[in-house]
Amino acid sequence: MTEFVSSQNAKPTVVCVFCGACAGYNVVHMEAARALALEFHKNNIHLVYGGGTVGLMGELAKTLVSLSGPETVHGVIPKALVRVEEGYQGKETQTAASAPKGEKKVERIVENGSQSASFEFGMITIVPDMHTRKRLMATKVLEGGPGSGFIALPGGFGTLEEVMEMTTWNQLGIHRVGIVLLNINGYWDAITAWIQKAVKEGFLSDSNAGIMVDTSKVDEALGKLREYQVSRERLELSWNEE
Repeated sequence: MTEFVSSQNAKPTVVCVFCGACAGYNVVHMEAARALALEFHKNNIHLVYGGGTVGLMGELAKTLVSLSGPETVHGVIPKALVRVEEGYQGKETQTAASAPKGEKKVERIVENGSQSASFEFGMITIVPDMHTRKRLMATKVLEGGPGSGFIALPGGFGTLEEVMEMTTWNQLGIHRVGIVLLNINGYWDAITAWIQKAVKEGFLSDSNAGIMVDTSKVDEALGKLREYQVSRERLELSWNEE
């Protein structure tokens, strides 16, 4: 299998995975999370995720940490959620000394007085709110090497909202990377059906319907990102102008 990082000096491929903070009732979803972590390990992929310690989030992160080390996993979680996440109980936090002008300060988990290089779920950044979380996760992906992008495992409202926002950003020209629905056990069938309905009713073009792609096979997801082609009909807007 061709690796996504061609040399030690190349930027690592960074993939953000959106997924549930619970395990679900069907064991195939936890199995898929572990299988995806193995694919990341085999292809030298770095993971960005929502910082959860349970459910699919926790399983994906801790499995990849066990295989590739904590430096390959970066969790981003709002401060409010840290208080209810069992994996953070008893951990100390330390506010970052500085932040870029105009940006809110973030915090990092500190364990035993040092940065969490040995943390079970990887390096964790605590942010003030949900918007900062999504922006930081997206930034990490866009700073990654070839094949970087977004994958959605099964999840609830939050997972759906996150993957839809990244899809919208692609359509608006904010980024050019792929979005893959990992359609385990037909979980995302209703979404793919809705996309086709939106095309039929004239709310999406055929080309833009392909901004989000899907596969039912874990070992195809990274290839889908690597081979991703942007829509011919996406907007090419300038978002950095005053």
